Amino acid sequence: MQQIFNFIYKNSNRLLFLLLLGISLFLSIQSHSYHRSRIISSANFLSGGVYQKINNFSEYLNLRTQNDALAIENAKLRSLLFDKKDTTSAAKLDSIKGIKPTDIIVSKVIHNSFTSQENYLTLNSGSLQGVASDMGVINSLGIVGIIDNTSRNYSTVISILNTKSRINAKLKKSNHFGSLKWNGKNTGFVQLEDVPRLASIKKGDTIVTGGQSVIFPENINIGTIDKVEIDNQTHYYTIQVKLFNDMTNLGHVYIIKSENREEIINLEKKSQKDE
Repeated sequence: MQQIFNFIYKNSNRLLFLLLLGISLFLSIQSHSYHRSRIISSANFLSGGVYQKINNFSEYLNLRTQNDALAIENAKLRSLLFDKKDTTSAAKLDSIKGIKPTDIIVSKVIHNSFTSQENYLTLNSGSLQGVASDMGVINSLGIVGIIDNTSRNYSTVISILNTKSRINAKLKKSNHFGSLKWNGKNTGFVQLEDVPRLASIKKGDTIVTGGQSVIFPENINIGTIDKVEIDNQTHYYTIQVKLFNDMTNLGHVYIIKSENREEIINLEKKSQKDE
């Protein structure tokens, strides 16, 4: 203990200088948006590289499981081909309605948090691959989240398991909309709020993305209704939605580039100025 005190006493000037330097850097970053954005981008680059190495090692350990899953999927695909009348013709690649195949970026989750209130994912695609903030992220089962920040080769995603996330969603069988959020409790469920009581609802109904979003196309799967509650103050439904996705086990994802997003946003901003 005495040696520690001696070290601090002998190097007090240097330690004080480092402390003041750290405080000044922190204040500079907090007060300048450009500095803050550069720091975030650099942090994404460094953490993305680390997560990539960890993910590569994890994949190597799980090769047997992945091979088994691929073999099962391959068998299913072959059975579908065998059921076709003309098995020599190539099957057409199905795309998302309203989104061209060229507007979809295939990426991979290399880090996934799901134990905190504000969860994020890291993908191995960045600005060099055409990824930008506010792009939607989905997989074959449904929505995953929204792109937050990017570096050259990596990007972070605001998970739907994030208490700050808000996504427009609706009942698949009708046009009754609501706001999709997460209450921070169960990783298998999210909540659809502000659904009017005029809506016909029953357990098992499918919830999909709504058409009022410039991030996600309409009718992307989210989950099914598990439980319905009524807010006595607003008299709107709050619906417990069981996710199609297992958000604790994500692999390849698809990043959606909406060509019409900028045009819609600029038009809405112009209308707001005219009011």
